[in-house]
Amino acid sequence: MLSIQVLGKNLEVQEGTSFETIAKQFQSDFKFPILLAKQNNKLIELSNKIQQGGEVIFYDITCMEGMRVYHRSVSFLMIKAVKEMLGKKASVVIEHSLHKSLYCEIREKDVQVNQKFLDTLTEKMKSLVEKDIPINKYAFYRDDAIEKVREFGMENKARLFRFRRASNINLYEMDGVYDYFYGYMVPSTGYLKSFQLMLYENGFLIRFPDRKNPNEILKFTDPEKVSSVFMEQMKWCSLMKVNNVADLNEAITNGKFGDLVRINEALHEKKVAEIADKIYQKRDKVKVVLIAGPSSSGKTTFANRLCVQLRVLGIIPYAISLDDYFINREDVPIDEFGNKDFEDINTLDLKLFNDHITRMIAGETVEMPHYNFVTGKREYNGNYMTLEKGGIFVIEGIHGLNDLLTASIATENKFKIFISAMTQLNIDDHNRISTSDSRLIRRIVRDNQFRGRDATTTIAGWDYVTRGEEKNIFPFQENADAIFNSATIYELSVLKQYAEPLLFKIEQSQSEFVDAKRLIKFLDYFLGANGDAIPNNSIIKEFLGGSCFKV
Repeated sequence: MLSIQVLGKNLEVQEGTSFETIAKQFQSDFKFPILLAKQNNKLIELSNKIQQGGEVIFYDITCMEGMRVYHRSVSFLMIKAVKEMLGKKASVVIEHSLHKSLYCEIREKDVQVNQKFLDTLTEKMKSLVEKDIPINKYAFYRDDAIEKVREFGMENKARLFRFRRASNINLYEMDGVYDYFYGYMVPSTGYLKSFQLMLYENGFLIRFPDRKNPNEILKFTDPEKVSSVFMEQMKWCSLMKVNNVADLNEAITNGKFGDLVRINEALHEKKVAEIADKIYQKRDKVKVVLIAGPSSSGKTTFANRLCVQLRVLGIIPYAISLDDYFINREDVPIDEFGNKDFEDINTLDLKLFNDHITRMIAGETVEMPHYNFVTGKREYNGNYMTLEKGGIFVIEGIHGLNDLLTASIATENKFKIFISAMTQLNIDDHNRISTSDSRLIRRIVRDNQFRGRDATTTIAGWDYVTRGEEKNIFPFQENADAIFNSATIYELSVLKQYAEPLLFKIEQSQSEFVDAKRLIKFLDYFLGANGDAIPNNSIIKEFLGGSCFKV
């Protein structure tokens, strides 16, 4: 017998008992179905058998770990249903996340994705849920795994497996359909009762329960501007013939990585120039350019590159740091956890900021404040600023898209830019790359390079960062006049070599080990590449080092 602890209770269980069996004994302590377990700081599927004693932690859909499992399992359910409808080799692609839904396309000739098709697909998925079909995991030798996924028309997975170093590869099976997934699954389809399919663009969205209120499907508000950027990036990736990690790895092995870097950087420069042109066309009115985006989007480098392009057009950029408008530290508002919320918009002296900007737009000279981070107070050191003719303010900060920041400034005087790393590269057709994970890897590398922080510290603070983004940035992204996608198709092959050693330093005893292990597995899909071809004005240099800008 093994001694385990669950929710502070001691329990004796037989070695070899499934975690699902143990979970059922504690289901009454959870409001929603248990989906995943953790023991000795390792995530474990409920279908696994317990082999050792110790504390066992369970997760339901209200936890990020549980939500990931639910999304992945519903995706497999959808793929199984499509193959039942259209044949075992039918191609369905999970393209990207959109407002916490997954955008999917059917890549089959003569198949029209309309409401009738979606209704049939939904009924097929619900039928599979009713049958409570087991989701099994089997280990295959690599060559056998390649043969198996080819049997189901998954050629991009077969190509990806060529680059896997492991001799064994785990495939999931649902009623005769095999597939590979990056991450864990629920034990059976009976767990997947809540989802919704919705027509969107050329395909459809899988919509999921709201993590905060899982009894309801999360309300969908169409982020049209962000969606158009994703669609544009999707077309560009297809044009470059680099849609997934296998394509990228093959470009590296074929000596084409340098070309890929140069073309991607040229695209970025073209997009920055286009935004500068839009500002120039409104130069008689626009006096303030506001740049906002989530952490590690490359805002500072983008702002510098935009300033260069504005100068080309004869516009003089004036940079203003929002940090200098912080209120005194003792007055910072408190969040729901009882901590000072330094990312709340009310940490800024909005009245003073608006007064200064409106006065300078009117031609006045203003003494600018300076925030002393040592004392936590604002100071004045005789630094005066005047907006000269042909000048424009360029202001970077997380609240740039929130109209509260610039409430006293006329709409016609503002040009808002949203920047984020919206990667369209996927692991394969059924495993997307999380934009949040891409930014986290950027931040791990940058924090270590320039801020003396280890990966443990960065990962530990990431939840706080993303909570702030959900509150202060993403709700306002559709307010933007322009959107810049700072993702590069090549970056993870370069960042991998910096991030992996930092992640491997995290010990299993540390709470950040679970995320570290997940990121290590993710980076293992990529071949490493030399970053010598990356120019010194690249967004990526903000994280690697060697930027020509002060970042």
